[in-house]
Amino acid sequence: MPFSLHTVSALVLRYVFLYTRNPVRFVELIFWPLVDLLVWGFLTVYLRKQGVGDFPTAITFLIGAMILWDVMFRSQQGVAISFLEDVWTRNLLNVFVAPVRTSEYVAATCMVGVLRVGVTLVVLTMVAALAYQFHLSSLGLALPAFLANLILFGWFLGMISTALIMRWGQAAESLAWAVPFFIQPLAAVFYPVAVLPSWLQPVAKALPCTPVFEGMRAVLAGQPTPWGDLRHALILNVVWGIVAASFFAANLRHVRKTGLLVKVATQ
Repeated sequence: MPFSLHTVSALVLRYVFLYTRNPVRFVELIFWPLVDLLVWGFLTVYLRKQGVGDFPTAITFLIGAMILWDVMFRSQQGVAISFLEDVWTRNLLNVFVAPVRTSEYVAATCMVGVLRVGVTLVVLTMVAALAYQFHLSSLGLALPAFLANLILFGWFLGMISTALIMRWGQAAESLAWAVPFFIQPLAAVFYPVAVLPSWLQPVAKALPCTPVFEGMRAVLAGQPTPWGDLRHALILNVVWGIVAASFFAANLRHVRKTGLLVKVATQ
């Protein structure tokens, strides 16, 4: 059976209906990112009043990092939470019994991740511009490359999260939110890699998101766009994509063979 875009679009539509028919789910896309943005923004305002640091640089770095981090996080959530939605609504077995290829199912959850990113990005961009005079467009031509690398890495983290939940069941559901934060201290989101201990820096540089956040700070500081670092991020994403897809496929085969998929779907 060939890959079907019609099947993917049908699955995406099903997930969209979950948001439109339950406003609480839609609010979640806006509320938490907005809270994070306001906290970081008002923190920089406080530091300015205290005369601490270079305020213009600090606020652009922090707000830019927060928005880009949320892009990656919402992309990961699109994959992992879509899987959990099927678990919570007892729909998972229906999906896997239906003539739906695994690649179609994963593609649909990735598209949901893009939709989640789009909604959140619009809200955060508007609030940042109005409240803190920060414009995401100041990243220039590098912005699409930054976003693309972060969305890709978010997808792969989502696949890893989903595979772990399939393997370990309901007890591992918190990993849908926890996995991105496992890497956040190493991802150079709010500070450069140089701040980390020397033995941790190679680990940080192995993450595709690290060159993005480093590149964001370079562009906001007026330096040339580090296209070499962004190519490196893309190469790392290819490696992570292969690892994530292999890990997901191996765990899916295992849970199907052992019957754990039925257990997860009926918990």
